[in-house]
Amino acid sequence: MRSLCTLPHSRGLAAVRLLAGFSKTSRSQVRMAPPLCVALPKGKGRVLSIQSHTVQGYVGNKAAVFPLQLLGFNVDPINSVQFSNHTGYPTVRGQVLNGEQLWDLIEGLQANDLLCYTHLLTGYIGSVSFLDTILRVVEKLRSVNPDLIYVCDPVMGDEGKLYIPPELVSVYREKVIPLASMITPNQFEAENLTGFRVTSEAEGLRACNALHAAGPSKVVITSLEMDGRLMLIGSHKKTKEHPPEQFKIVMQKIPAYFSGTGDLMTALLLGWSSKYPEELWRVAELAVASLQAVLCRTICDYDAAKIEIATNKLEIQLIQSQDDIRTPQVTYFAERY
Repeated sequence: MRSLCTLPHSRGLAAVRLLAGFSKTSRSQVRMAPPLCVALPKGKGRVLSIQSHTVQGYVGNKAAVFPLQLLGFNVDPINSVQFSNHTGYPTVRGQVLNGEQLWDLIEGLQANDLLCYTHLLTGYIGSVSFLDTILRVVEKLRSVNPDLIYVCDPVMGDEGKLYIPPELVSVYREKVIPLASMITPNQFEAENLTGFRVTSEAEGLRACNALHAAGPSKVVITSLEMDGRLMLIGSHKKTKEHPPEQFKIVMQKIPAYFSGTGDLMTALLLGWSSKYPEELWRVAELAVASLQAVLCRTICDYDAAKIEIATNKLEIQLIQSQDDIRTPQVTYFAERY
């Protein structure tokens, strides 16, 4: 930290005057100043991220908070669970936050005038009561900031298997999705949200249109496997009168299994959307570029450690990939429909 004598002259004098005033103030008169991210709202944004947390590994908030901070956001995480590790390991220990406890945290923020957020991000949610409280959170945040952007990753399952109780699917479909600004389902989740199979590009576009009709203006189906190819399909409905702008990105399928990729992808989509709010195709290009770089680095590092890749689920090398998050090099480009 620089001393006052090393500050520019005008700033140094101002600081001296401030300190002189402070010395005349008793400790009982001192109040907590509002965080600068609240007092100066012109920055990139302030995100409330409600997701899971693991002590070890990068999933949920551990996969989302750091990338968003690298992209210039202030991020306040609420951990829906706090586990020793993710559920891919044989043993998991930890605690689960319930809806009442979540609302208690929201009320604490409100009591101190700290509920001014530009974005809400939600990921894995494991109970109906918690999901119902999320609906209250959205309503509360929008009462403070009507322009709140709600990015919902509807984490429900993958490869034909649900991770959540089946009754949550209808809550997502009927109550949560209509409130979201952007949703980022995978192929299986898009099928559950729309009620029909997605096995072709045409069906992927149809799913996007059905989800637009439910509410969100931005839909990104983050991963679809078709005819041996891996692709992303994105759709941005800018006005009710015009058809959505739709695109795909076909990318290389990396022959390995990873943890936290969906959580990271949604965070990257949120982060770049702030810079390019009207160019979802560009946002997706940048997010894919960062994600692919993280995965390639992860494989290289596991290979260097002589750990078998094909038979293990890999922890992503997030911290080691921060340059790829800040300045991604696009190699897979969007193709407009």
